Amino acid sequence: MEHFPAWLSGGLIFLGAAVAAVPLSRALGMGSIIGYLAAGILIGPWGLGLVRNVDTILSVAEFGVVLMLFLVGLELEPQRLWRLRRPIFGWGSLQVAACALLLAGAALVAGVPWPTAVVAALGLALSSTAIALQVMGERNLLRTRSGEAGFAILLFQDVAAIPILAVLPLLGVAEATAPGHAALPAWLEALKIIGVIGGIVLGGRLLIRPALRWIARSDTPEIFTAASLLLVVAIAAVMELAGLSMALGAFLAGVLLSESEYRRELETDVEPFKGLLLGLFFIAVGMSIDFGVLLKQPGLIALIVLAFLAVKAVAIYGLARAMGLPPAERPVFTLLLAQGGEFAFVVFQGAAGVHVFGAETASLLIGAVALSMLVSPLILIAIDKLVLPRYARLGAKTAEEISEPQDAPVVIAGFGRYGQIVARVLAAQGVRTTILDHDVDILEAARNLGSQVFYGDATRLDLLRMAGAGEAQVLVIAVDDVDQSLALVDLAREHFPHLKLVARARDVVHLYQLRDRGVPHVERELFESSLLSARGVLEMLGMPAHEARRAAMRFRRHNLELAERLRPLQKDRAKVVATIQAGRAQFEEQMAQERADRASLRQAAAEGTLTDWQRQARPSAGIEND
Repeated sequence: MEHFPAWLSGGLIFLGAAVAAVPLSRALGMGSIIGYLAAGILIGPWGLGLVRNVDTILSVAEFGVVLMLFLVGLELEPQRLWRLRRPIFGWGSLQVAACALLLAGAALVAGVPWPTAVVAALGLALSSTAIALQVMGERNLLRTRSGEAGFAILLFQDVAAIPILAVLPLLGVAEATAPGHAALPAWLEALKIIGVIGGIVLGGRLLIRPALRWIARSDTPEIFTAASLLLVVAIAAVMELAGLSMALGAFLAGVLLSESEYRRELETDVEPFKGLLLGLFFIAVGMSIDFGVLLKQPGLIALIVLAFLAVKAVAIYGLARAMGLPPAERPVFTLLLAQGGEFAFVVFQGAAGVHVFGAETASLLIGAVALSMLVSPLILIAIDKLVLPRYARLGAKTAEEISEPQDAPVVIAGFGRYGQIVARVLAAQGVRTTILDHDVDILEAARNLGSQVFYGDATRLDLLRMAGAGEAQVLVIAVDDVDQSLALVDLAREHFPHLKLVARARDVVHLYQLRDRGVPHVERELFESSLLSARGVLEMLGMPAHEARRAAMRFRRHNLELAERLRPLQKDRAKVVATIQAGRAQFEEQMAQERADRASLRQAAAEGTLTDWQRQARPSAGIEND
């Protein structure tokens, strides 16, 4: 391939290796991450040797992690982030401190010099954000208690990487300081960090949204895609220039845009690039494993991997118990945080650069981290097959699975706020239901209240069959997660076409997705309760109760009709905006005319000059006859 352009030969190698290895890995039940790592080992310097410039590939592929944190931020509204502030800085700092102290203590006992022990412990205390979030996303764990706790700790680790990198020159020898590049005073470094983060926050509020609005008006989808990528690249560049975490900056930008009208569009545009670059990142990790060091000292490298995994597992499992996580969620939570992380590569390379330890020690530690990332998915498979079934049996009273087929006419998937109300109304009318939920805390609360809820993921076909979906008449889709609800609709349509589906929609986009799948009965979250609140406000302001009710119902009808008109236009942003503006103006004009008519009728009634036509018009105008 010497006469091939570099982009063409590289594309053939990387895409070919991924397409061959990942489906095979998933077919063997080992997950996609193992496939990517195996592909990297195969084409890397210690495999077929098709790729040599591993460091360059790894630096490019790290952008996949940046894009992933941007998408995570888009899903995390500022209110939810504020709610997680205590887990982030409380449990997150405790995890890093506990693991680092235990690892440093073990290294010092083994006779390792203290600067090497400190840096190695700090680097090994970090975890792989890429692997952990990927696994939690595949298993629908991000909105569980362990998922939120894990995410909070991972986010703190991204923040903690900044002071860890800053302290490395203090532990290195003086010759490592490059001439003309003296370190800034600590207070000035802190001001720089605050200034950069503050600039991103202000820019997100004041500049990014108007810029995206201006670009969207061009009605050129590919330019909006380019703008989405430019946004992430620019923020990553600013953070890199400031010596901060690129992933942290992308995450902050995502959070700032999570409440914007362009959230779904940004997700759609960035998601494919994130998936490809994240796969490339895992391939690069596989290529970066230095098997020369591993083969030279296999016993030592195995001891390091086993020791730091065991020490971290003990600390993190104890943390999981202290946090009160459900027992069945602790093993996966422990493993995902016990493995080494991608930031460790940066820490150890930086430590070698300032001569905290030699290049061979750095290669040994980097190899140990990469090896832990390689074996963690394999350990996860063992946990699934050997450990979790025991937890399920031990927790059978709390998380009761369906042991025999059910025959209720209604199956309810999800027992949160929405599912509970539906189930209680049906129970009051004597209608039997089979209820499924995978949150152990909800199951325990339901049992304390006298409700029987079965444990399990409703998107599992075998569980749906056992729940009686084949004989039931109605399936109520009350799960919180949008992707899970859509997957459940697809599953029901394919295997249980006779079922009548009733679903909740988180927003209008989710409503359209459900309607496109043929779900006839969809209720939007908070829509009816918002109408009732608006009606109450009107009554508090002095509007008669019957007029307030009529105003709310008129708005309800208008909003539902407008949503149906917008449905075929949802991919054309300009037409959507124009239709919304025209519909709103027409409705407000109509309401203003009706208010004027009501005022005129009231004045005529007060003066005793009502005509026969006005007397007949009073009820239709919302004014009761005397």
